[in-house]
Amino acid sequence: METNPEIGGTGSEVDGRSLSLFRYSESVGEEPAKIRIFVLDEQPLLRQGISAYLNSQPDMMVCGEAGSVSDARGKIAECQPQFVVTALRLGAGDSLKLIKELKTQNPGLCVLVYSAFAENLFAERAMRAGAGGYVMKQAPSEKLAIAVREIMKGGIYVSRELALGAFRKTLQRHRKDNHTLRSGNCLEELSNREMHIFQLLGSGLGTRQIAASLNLSVKTIESHRENIKHKLRLRSSEEVRERAAKWVEQSLSGEAHIFRRAGHRPKLPVVPVTTET
Repeated sequence: METNPEIGGTGSEVDGRSLSLFRYSESVGEEPAKIRIFVLDEQPLLRQGISAYLNSQPDMMVCGEAGSVSDARGKIAECQPQFVVTALRLGAGDSLKLIKELKTQNPGLCVLVYSAFAENLFAERAMRAGAGGYVMKQAPSEKLAIAVREIMKGGIYVSRELALGAFRKTLQRHRKDNHTLRSGNCLEELSNREMHIFQLLGSGLGTRQIAASLNLSVKTIESHRENIKHKLRLRSSEEVRERAAKWVEQSLSGEAHIFRRAGHRPKLPVVPVTTET
């Protein structure tokens, strides 16, 4: 397993304390440090079984366990894990609230929820609380290790069935709302080519410039522009440009927000503005 630079890189800290262990292991050529995992489950036998399985993985080690939310708070602060594997039901404790608290205190902490509760009912709730994944207790044990590794890499983990189910629901919702989408001038109506031209129009390119860049005739671009106008129920080519410009501006604003959160500044395209029709 590759060492996560956010965990094992030089200068990394947890609560102000340098992770010298990670740097030392790298400097002397030893195996990369294992993922430090905390296991939270109210059932001792199940908790111990999960811990034993995770400890059997070459890149993982369980650094602490707890059977309740109240015990977990103090022990997690003491153990300083990188990862928390928690059951959803913890007696009278609110596991989702605990996840929110842990993520607030340490945004870099990874969390995986495993539960017997239906994934389609609780996975989204867990993810909104801050978890990076959801595994059913009925799943094969290897899914647990797969989920841990995927989340540690910055990804998310849900079952293939849930992901497909969510996609189907999206398709069904679009079909049911098709009439509403049409009347609401939704961009889903545009074909891939039309969407591309719409984007270029919004970026300030004129018809001739778009034709040249796509190696198409001006007449073809004008035809696509007319189709866009009709599908979006706009009255003129100028309204198409205005709508496209607004959409591009909103898209770039959203992208800039994401980059700001990551500590970067986006490189925005410099596009010539034209009054060409």
